Amino acid sequence: MSTESDTPLLDELEKGPFPSFVSEIKKAAAKNKMALDELKQLEKSYRDKRGYWKHGGIVGIRGYGSGIIGRHSSLPQEFPGVADFHTVRVNSVSGFFYTSDSLRQICDIWDRHGSGLLNMHGSTGDIILLGTSTEKLEPVFAEFSSRGWDLGGSGSSLRTPSCCIGPARCEWANIDTLDIIYNLTQEFQDEMHRPAFPYKFKIKAAGCAVDCIGAIARADCSIIGTWRGHIVVDQSAVAEYAKQGMDIQAEIVNLCPTGCMVYDGRELYINDEDCSRCMHCISRMTKALRPAGEKGATILIGSKAPFVIGATLSWVLVPFMKLEPPYDEFKALLKKIWEYWDEHGKNRERLGELVIRRGMREFLEFVGVKPSPQQVKEPRRDPFFYWKDEDFRRQ
Repeated sequence: MSTESDTPLLDELEKGPFPSFVSEIKKAAAKNKMALDELKQLEKSYRDKRGYWKHGGIVGIRGYGSGIIGRHSSLPQEFPGVADFHTVRVNSVSGFFYTSDSLRQICDIWDRHGSGLLNMHGSTGDIILLGTSTEKLEPVFAEFSSRGWDLGGSGSSLRTPSCCIGPARCEWANIDTLDIIYNLTQEFQDEMHRPAFPYKFKIKAAGCAVDCIGAIARADCSIIGTWRGHIVVDQSAVAEYAKQGMDIQAEIVNLCPTGCMVYDGRELYINDEDCSRCMHCISRMTKALRPAGEKGATILIGSKAPFVIGATLSWVLVPFMKLEPPYDEFKALLKKIWEYWDEHGKNRERLGELVIRRGMREFLEFVGVKPSPQQVKEPRRDPFFYWKDEDFRRQ
């Protein structure tokens, strides 16, 4: 089925040097009516310079309040194949590890029940299945569920937790991100599938501060692997980096955010007491430097894309926490955070926006975390040292 003559505007998007989503939709459209009508409606949107999707009521799976994003065409008579075009979010695997058999299974199920279009992965981390009708929702879920798959989070709920590949393939992972995320996903099924929060809440775990999962920019709660100890320096490897042309002073020492490094032209020295464990030097000189000592995680909160206020990056809540199964300390902290958010959050207000609105001092007191210098976002901005009346009473 040729669609090129019907989509001159979309055809332009196939002419660049990079792979085009239009080409993929056309492949699906050659054998699927839903994909074909989606392609035609998208061409009309480009031509008319307006969108033709609308939200018309709540759709979902029996017993679940999340995982399905309802979508309907506002031109059902013209494009009947996309009169309903709901998105199904499937909970991804920790670290995004899949066998070829599991990927074929996903695609085969979706070809039978949906448009055949999917996205690996959405910004939250789910497998995004694009386009199915209302009457197909229960059958598609039943087939996925019978094979061990589950829905992810959507709406005002805990979104599907996600992580980097961690110790499975990365030697710099300070925590087992895969086990942490799997454990949290199993623990908080109710929070994922039955929305009860003021708005969405995302948890992402990175094995180190390089943060390959982008947690610090995207998650309401970031778990970043770190260590308490020193950095082991292999001076012979340092000399080899210099021999190979690396400007260690300019590329490593001068870019250290805490200025804790000195290079005398032959050897590299690190003042570990001043090191913030940012991983810049280690990620650039992987053969010469490695972390040593007690492993754990820094817990951060507050990042998100723009909504009520502009985009925000995470800031430190707990500088160091041991993360060992069953992760009870972290889970207890998370429940206190949700309790505070439930008590004071407004509708569609993210956790970071709430803390900015009411103040970090009140938040720390409620969740039971002691103030520390690492929590200060900007100098002279966050006075965490404060007095109460009882501090002045004589004992």
